[in-house]
Amino acid sequence: MKGDRVEIVVDAGDTTRTYEVVASRAGRRVEAAVRRGVVEVSEVTRTGAVVRTARFMANRVLALVEQPVPREDGSEKQGQTGRPLREDPET
Repeated sequence: MKGDRVEIVVDAGDTTRTYEVVASRAGRRVEAAVRRGVVEVSEVTRTGAVVRTARFMANRVLALVEQPVPREDGSEKQGQTGRPLREDPET
């Protein structure tokens, strides 16, 4: 979703560098994958077409932080009735 972002902290020898991949338009999302020793972070459209990709050597990546935008459309609510899905038994 627009605003989702992934921060990548990479070891650059004597210092660290931080890179950011952001979903720049509505309907796009950011996906991260580790394949064959390479960390790949891509911005993807609704249809699955890759817009841009950032690649880093996995042994140089210190941190990979996914930061989703808080959703307000109700997609993360607990249930339809507003109650938790499982109630704790009374003791």
